[in-house]
Amino acid sequence: MIRRSFLRLFPLVAGSALALSACGFQLRGEQNFAFKRLAVVGAPPPFIGRLSRMVEGGSDSVVVDSVANADAVLHVSEARGFSTLTLNSLGAVVEYQVNYTLNFTLTRPDGSVLIQPSAIALNRAMTYSDQYSTAKTQEADLLFTDMQNDAVDQLMRRLAVLKTINPTPDQVVPGVAPRAPLPPPPL
Repeated sequence: MIRRSFLRLFPLVAGSALALSACGFQLRGEQNFAFKRLAVVGAPPPFIGRLSRMVEGGSDSVVVDSVANADAVLHVSEARGFSTLTLNSLGAVVEYQVNYTLNFTLTRPDGSVLIQPSAIALNRAMTYSDQYSTAKTQEADLLFTDMQNDAVDQLMRRLAVLKTINPTPDQVVPGVAPRAPLPPPPL
């Protein structure tokens, strides 16, 4: 009986696998970073913990505590904030925009730049009510944690762009800034 049900499901499983491979889906796989030992400076412990798990779990590189033992040094700073998104007819806030920005630079221990100063900016919308202020504070904390995790994922992809630990000036990875100003509209 079990064998018959498996045989009925086999075409469905095979078709799903074929569809996923046809659309270009592929697992992240292992990263090949140019560095083997990475030191992280200026990041909070939860950030370092997630980054360490991602680097060590998906590559042959490790995160070290000392800059002296590192091939590359990641300088990180993060900023969190709120901005008003919508107001009601009485002028009270109904919705906030929760903002998270991760600024980073990758250098060698001697200070030469490998990835120029870059930023990852993320935001989420959050409804607000004075009735549920404690719950909304907890929701904001969850949103910040989620955005921090997304930023680490994006940072991993940006670190993988570096191909050599000793780049020539034209091989230095340029910085990326979010929300670059748009050109003025044509008149």
